[in-house]
Amino acid sequence: MDGITWEEPFCGEGASCFRLGTDPQGNAYIAVAGAEDTYLSDTREALRRMILDIKAGKADHLL
Repeated sequence: MDGITWEEPFCGEGASCFRLGTDPQGNAYIAVAGAEDTYLSDTREALRRMILDIKAGKADHLL
């Protein structure tokens, strides 16, 4: 999709790299680096909430 501005990849040790992106219409995107044509999309507010929840430890059980 044209118009998505992708951030630099977030990479873990020995893991896939993920990229976050946004567009001018207020949408947010998450994709595996190198596969940006296959992405998950939601609003910027939903992405913001997810990041805040992760930072607050609500996904720690997945580690």
